[in-house]
Amino acid sequence: MLPIHEQFYSFQGEGTHAGKAAYFIRTYGCPVHCPWCDSAGTWHPDYLPETINRISAEDLAAAAKASQAEFVVVTGGEPAIHDLSSLVDALHAAGLKAHIETSGAFPIKGDFDWITLSPKRWKRPLEVNLTKANEFKIIVDSLAAIQEYTDTLHPADRSVWLHPEWSLREDAKILNAITDWVKARGAPYRAGWQLHKPYRADLLDPKSEKAAPLGGDPDKGY
Repeated sequence: MLPIHEQFYSFQGEGTHAGKAAYFIRTYGCPVHCPWCDSAGTWHPDYLPETINRISAEDLAAAAKASQAEFVVVTGGEPAIHDLSSLVDALHAAGLKAHIETSGAFPIKGDFDWITLSPKRWKRPLEVNLTKANEFKIIVDSLAAIQEYTDTLHPADRSVWLHPEWSLREDAKILNAITDWVKARGAPYRAGWQLHKPYRADLLDPKSEKAAPLGGDPDKGY
């Protein structure tokens, strides 16, 4: 039984698989505590729920299978604090591909088909996870963030997506820093965006929880 904050059907808004139909399973709990977290409802004391749903791997897989999703994204919070082996096995048994979005700071349990690793300075990724990742996602929350994080990655031919922290998405200095970095270096660096947010795609599924972010305006989704 896994503690689940929400599950919903939308599309992947980020990275290599952006724009593809995806079913999201968001686990509860995170020890990383980013100050601008856009899913703080999974861990922050200001958003403690009265109850936390605990759902079996089989029931989660069945719900995902009932959608028309091309794959399932397990996210959080920090999903890797949980043993996800049974969930991945259940998703594979249902004929679904399993993706994970993680800070990489904890051992990843489960044979995932795709690993998106988004390093965080508050708890650095494990070296073994840096080698496992299929792509990287850097949240650019300051002008120094790109250099800070890229110094610790070993991207080889794996894409490194540079995303403006959402509350800074109109900050010209941040956007120009991303643009200049990509233009100066090219592959594997890619300018990123959270496409699902302007679309409000997640919110179209009534099972999706209202955003409970830090450092922004919940009514605006950041």
